[in-house]
Amino acid sequence: MRRLALIAPLALLAACSATPPANWARGGAPLDIPRARWVWGSTTIDVSPDGKVFLNGEPELNVDRGGRVFDLDGQPVALLEPDGRVIGPDEKPLGIVGALHASLPDEANAWLSVTGSGEVIRYDDEGERSSFGVWLGCNSSPRAHQTCTLLTHLLAMRLRENERSSPGVSVGIGVGVGIPLR
Repeated sequence: MRRLALIAPLALLAACSATPPANWARGGAPLDIPRARWVWGSTTIDVSPDGKVFLNGEPELNVDRGGRVFDLDGQPVALLEPDGRVIGPDEKPLGIVGALHASLPDEANAWLSVTGSGEVIRYDDEGERSSFGVWLGCNSSPRAHQTCTLLTHLLAMRLRENERSSPGVSVGIGVGVGIPLR
């Protein structure tokens, strides 16, 4: 179910034959691609050093050292610019991502953080913090950490968009705890 929640919006982005971000061919922010894993409840996101991103063991996305994130067909999903702006197809702003924090488009404050220890923290509209899982393997360099923050931001945005289109749905974290993702 979660896999579908993440895949459907990504597939819609690619299916529309959108124009890649202006700097797609040149690339954006330099990234290091670590062997890393994000564990959130029963969901795991694995990143391999060749840039393949897996959701619960199934191929989901790709990321490269030039800040490009693309789907399994090679279609652009996002480009991380050197200044931290994340640009989607058709120049759609997707927020800002640094090494530790990410903000949504047109928002001044972070909506999530990936701490130095790998803990992912999500902030609600009032600034309340909630745990959003943990990354392992992201702390080999600031550029590797930014890769993990970028992937967290993009995948969590898709999950958030899906939740808004299906109100009242909760996602379980741990045993018996549901956190609404609105």
